[in-house]
Amino acid sequence: MEPQVLDRPDTSRYEILTGDDGTETAGFAEYFLSEDEIAFIHTETDPRFAGRGLGSLLARGALDDARARGLRVLPYCPFIRGWIRKHPEYTDLVPETRRARFGL
Repeated sequence: MEPQVLDRPDTSRYEILTGDDGTETAGFAEYFLSEDEIAFIHTETDPRFAGRGLGSLLARGALDDARARGLRVLPYCPFIRGWIRKHPEYTDLVPETRRARFGL
């Protein structure tokens, strides 16, 4: 089964699921949501899944969902911030007045 990214609002995190039956959590991105902003605060992937690009899929899925929901992104998490730097087409999600604070 292809990995999938799901929002788990009850735990305030996005999870990437993988495995034969698509139920194994390979990583997550924790967030804090307030009105029209989503602050990413921590991202982690299970070392067993290292090197498979799942962290990148997780970041893309979470940020694509934020875009679809019209949320502004505050990338406090170094992984999400670094991913946005490598994918400048996502920079517009970060409010222009706050980009310098995140080095974007």
